[in-house]
Formats: sequence, structure tokens, C-alpha cells
Amino acid sequence: MAAAEGMWLYEAPPLERMKKEFGFEPSAPWLEHLRLSSVHLGASASFVSGDGLILTNHHVGLGALQAVSRAGKDYVKNGFLAKSFEEEIKAPGYEASVLVSIEDVTKKVNDAVPASLSPAEAVKARHAVTATIEREIGGGDEAAEQGRLAVWRALYHLYRSKRYDDVRIVFAPELDTAFFGGDADNFEYPRYCLDITFMRAYENGKPAKVEHWLQWSKDGAGGVKDGELTFVSGHPGRTERLLPSAVLQRMRDESSPLQIENLERSEKVLLNYGRSRMKHIGRRRGNCLVCRTR
Repeated sequence: MAAAEGMWLYEAPPLERMKKEFGFEPSAPWLEHLRLSSVHLGASASFVSGDGLILTNHHVGLGALQAVSRAGKDYVKNGFLAKSFEEEIKAPGYEASVLVSIEDVTKKVNDAVPASLSPAEAVKARHAVTATIEREIGGGDEAAEQGRLAVWRALYHLYRSKRYDDVRIVFAPELDTAFFGGDADNFEYPRYCLDITFMRAYENGKPAKVEHWLQWSKDGAGGVKDGELTFVSGHPGRTERLLPSAVLQRMRDESSPLQIENLERSEKVLLNYGRSRMKHIGRRRGNCLVCRTR
């Protein structure tokens, strides 16, 4: 079965279309479970156990492996495996978040910007109300909960997320195993390799206890049958697959050529700067490889 077009917010799925085309109508509890099982870790991830275990792609945790590697412990090349909670290594700078709710606050924003205001006053009023809304995160623990206002086509949605600022590495395979085929195969073909990393969210120094996580199929790959309806949940980037032809034409004729021109200009500037630096270094007698090999 070919993939069906569309990406939808969790609170606005096309229920009628799903029922008509696929004979499936997800319930509110099903959608909530899926949303609360999905994790944002700089990219898409998901909880896969009640102890805060997170499954994601290898490249998502690659920066953490690089940061904690040291002499004699190359976790990028050789992989990493923690055999107990105590052996799990904290991932520097990593943060996991779970989308708790999405609230449509469009009316609240528009009500704070009356039509009688001048353009300059309207901008100030809109900025003021949106800043206030982002600070209103429902009375939760501000250290663990955050609000972010998303704007799309004059619609304002307040995203509330639960944040875990203590994320630790549990398992990662060797880079050669996880990245077999490289980006070319990754983006062009299904990748048949161990492209995974397991991490874990912690709270107060202990593995986080979560109520929602995605469970493993008891039948493994055989649990998914040909033609079976499948959903992907996560935090995708822009696909631009539904752009109108007029936009694509302008990109082809104006935007892309201008971008290429700017990149070529930057390339020339950097290459010339590099050559000038090499000449400068070459004049410093005995201080560089260029001088010693002459």
C-alpha cells in the first residue's frame, strides 16, 4: 500500500477521512497515548519502557557519544552498552521533551489586538500578548514544563511540553554498523542496519517513571502484515511536498539561483582567505610543515 499524504496535529486528525479510506477511527485515548509516548530529543524518538527508556536513531545520539568518548574509550567507533542504571552515562547538553497538550489561543491573541490600533501599536500588542501566553504554562513546575507558541497561517497554538534535562546513554552500536551505506542510502533507500540508540530520561537522579510508552511487537517484524495500516508519530521537519506550482517556479527561477550565487561568492571568499593565511604561515620560518619541507 502506498503512503497516504498528510501530517496532522494530534488534536486535529482527519477522523472522517481515516474512517472512509481506511476503516479506522482512532479514539481520543489512543491519540493521547501516542502523543505522550512520542519524545522530542532534537529529533523524533519514543519511550519504549515505563522506566524512561528512549529509542531513537543513531545520529541523534552521536553528539553525546562524541562528547563522552575519551582516550581508550571511543564510543563512536566501538559503541557503548550500559549493563545497569549505574553505568548509564549522562549525555551533555541533551534534553528530552514530551508534548503534553496543544491549546488553540488564536481568539485570545486576536482579542488583545483591536482593529482600532495603528500598525505599530498592533505589533506591540501582539508581541505582548504572545509573550504573556508563553509564560502561562498551566501552573506546572516551571523547571519541568515549558510553553511554546506556534504560529501558522494566523493561527496560534500553545504547545505545552514536559521537559527532562537529565538524559543518559544506554546503548549505541558501532558507527560502521549504525551508519552502513551513509546518508545516500539513508535518504534514498530503506536502511537495513542497526540505526538505533537507546537513551533514558531521568528525574531527580532516578530513571523517569512514565505512564505511556510504545510496546514491542511480540512477533517482531512478522507482526506487521503487508497492506496493514501504519502510522508514524514524531516531530518531522518541513516536507514542502504540497507547495503550489507557482512557489516551485519562483524557487527555480529566482530563489535557488540567488542562493547558489551567494554560496559561490562565500566559497570564493573563504578559499581566498585560506590561501592568504597559508602564505602568511609560510613566511614564518621553521614554524610550519611548509617551511620544514622546503
